[in-house]
Amino acid sequence: MTAVSTEYAWKALGGAPELLARVSVVARHGALPAVLPVRELARACVGACGLAAAELGARRAGRAEVPEVRVDDGAVATAFVSERHLTVDGRRTAPFAPLSRFWPTADGWVRTHANYPHHQARLLGALGLAADASAEDLGRCLAERSARETEDTVHAAGGLAVAVRTPGEWAGHAQGRAAAAGPLVRREVIGEGPGRRLTGSAGLPAAGVRVLDLTRVTAGPVATRTLALLGADVLRVDARGLPELPDQHADTGFGKRSAVLDLGDRTDRRTFEELLAGADVVVTGYRPGALDRYGLGAGALAERRPGLVVAQLSAWGADGPWAGRRGFDSLVQAATGTAVIEGAPGRPGALPAQALDHGTGYLLAAAVLRCLTERLEEGGTRLVRLALARTAAWLTCGAVDGAGFSGHGLVYDRPDPYLAATDSPLGRLRYALPPVSFAGGPGDWTRPPGPWGADEARWA
Repeated sequence: MTAVSTEYAWKALGGAPELLARVSVVARHGALPAVLPVRELARACVGACGLAAAELGARRAGRAEVPEVRVDDGAVATAFVSERHLTVDGRRTAPFAPLSRFWPTADGWVRTHANYPHHQARLLGALGLAADASAEDLGRCLAERSARETEDTVHAAGGLAVAVRTPGEWAGHAQGRAAAAGPLVRREVIGEGPGRRLTGSAGLPAAGVRVLDLTRVTAGPVATRTLALLGADVLRVDARGLPELPDQHADTGFGKRSAVLDLGDRTDRRTFEELLAGADVVVTGYRPGALDRYGLGAGALAERRPGLVVAQLSAWGADGPWAGRRGFDSLVQAATGTAVIEGAPGRPGALPAQALDHGTGYLLAAAVLRCLTERLEEGGTRLVRLALARTAAWLTCGAVDGAGFSGHGLVYDRPDPYLAATDSPLGRLRYALPPVSFAGGPGDWTRPPGPWGADEARWA
């Protein structure tokens, strides 16, 4: 059993153990209540990210002492449900579509994901339902089918549905074994090269760092949103025909710019190659192998851009029979036994936040920051890989380490102290402040999100 602690996360990132003394935690009762140690996982991921940022900032500034890092349960708990706190001109956002939920089947439960129109169409089509089928229609259909058969049928049609499994069932599944076998953070040097010389003020740890953001949904965008907070020039690039959900894009778009390109178009491809030539970091959030046909696999990137940091995120991991499957936080919770642990007898439940998404996002940002620190000292083209299923394995099999906390009598009873408001091109926004905090570090993003795809595809 491994500890769900900042120490474990920091070790997985290759950090020096003595720096852990720079991290303090303000514990608040009532933050992210769950059966599993969700609060501890959130603390660990944010704490490791804050320490990685503080370390990089100190190294770039030539300081021997790394600034103190402070992890406040209130800020962390609020940020881990940032999508629920976002309002646009007073309008609350809806994180899940009506057909994205748990459904009883003839022999158990299944979890579907139909937030995107194309995923909803594939789900309904796979089950022989009309495109305008209601939730009641879908419920009646699934009640007559087995959970595993539904999982296979919907997957074959390109949709998203996962049978709810117990922890034991997932431990015996080939993908469960593959996810549990690997390290929390896969780190390797895949080539030589000093990387682009960073310019600009080192007042922020990632100042002057150019991040090409090829991620969608939550985990990857949380990582790149955090890098933007820390001073990076983050340019998110999406395919022209695959728009993001507007509210989701707004929640994770703070600090970034957003552009669209068609990599099958000659002109757009040339623009993309120019962006890549100037990038320090490429973050991808697509299924393993999905970008290989565009020459964007890790090996190809290392050859074309020596010194690059390549950060890859997936749902299920790079190994195992499900490596090439699509997945989301809610589906990983269902498959890995998390939903059973958090549920009531006879009914699955969910974590108090999309903790796999948010936690893995902060770990991914931390991994990038640590790579940048190592590149300063050693050079090299570096690859890091994280997966929601591996984070889930850490959560479900981890023990709580409660040492070194302060503020034991404090309570988290409302998010208001950790929320802010700003005007933006999208309207008046209320949003969760960033939880990553260290002495001399930023307290908020320098720019609000803008409309999807509205920016030029160029570096600032």
